[in-house]
Amino acid sequence: MKKIPVWIDTDTGVDDAVALIVASTLPEMDIVGVSAVAGNTSLENAFRNARDVLSLVGRKDVKVYPGADKPLIIDLFTAEKVHGSNGLGGAIIPLSDAPIETEKAWDALYEKAKEYKGELVVCPVGPLTNIATCIIKHPDVVDYIKELNIMGGAAIGGNVTSCAEFNIFVDPQAAETVFRSGIKVNLFPLDVTIKAYLDDDDIAEISSYGNKVSDLFRDSNDLLYKAQERMSRSGLCEHDSCPILYTVHPEWFEGHECGIFVETQGTITFGKTVTDLWTDFKFEDRHCRIYLDINRESFANRIKEAYRSF
Repeated sequence: MKKIPVWIDTDTGVDDAVALIVASTLPEMDIVGVSAVAGNTSLENAFRNARDVLSLVGRKDVKVYPGADKPLIIDLFTAEKVHGSNGLGGAIIPLSDAPIETEKAWDALYEKAKEYKGELVVCPVGPLTNIATCIIKHPDVVDYIKELNIMGGAAIGGNVTSCAEFNIFVDPQAAETVFRSGIKVNLFPLDVTIKAYLDDDDIAEISSYGNKVSDLFRDSNDLLYKAQERMSRSGLCEHDSCPILYTVHPEWFEGHECGIFVETQGTITFGKTVTDLWTDFKFEDRHCRIYLDINRESFANRIKEAYRSF
């Protein structure tokens, strides 16, 4: 079976860890690199967490590269209340002893994209600072990336403000750079990721598996679970696993062609992903595919399968 070469860009918080764990179990996917970016937590935490989670699942062979420690222009806004001071909800796992990479994320991504000659799929599940920096520094990277499967934005509503989703809100200038780059985008906004949840029975089942990976799931999710309760959402939304699982199971998701523009100047609307869905007015040269529905049962079962496998 020919595997799909995938690069994951992550601000390794609690649901990012789930996404990395799930990705590591997908036989259809070849994780050819991971990059860390500041967002849910500091770059230092995100970089360490990505390395440690991959080590925990026996994937020390996957190189992790350090990226941006702040957005392109604005100050960094983190999600410590949801992901804890260490990014993993306070859970502690063994430190990786893999060699520490020092090459910058955007340079490593560019070289890997060229190596795979237009077949590389990039899954950014944090702010888009690293991806935008790669585009700015290496403009021809747009010819080498097959598609960007992005977790971020919202067609309706938000989770940081009434208009904005966290990943885009943290660095809207970077997001706007990415959406206007011409690279094919598959976007997984809150509209679909809030439907991509593990219910209480799923959570209890994963927590009962009794392996080191399910122990991390159990120990890391308390803050996130409480945050979802405050937003009157059931279970745990596994936002960042959406682009990962779409990469190998696109049939589980329902999407629509649209254009996307990111608001970078407003106050109330700052960080809003404005779409041309449901209107006759269309953004030229902004075409992507936005996903709004999911087969939740298949999604949840695949995550449980991943955790059960360790």
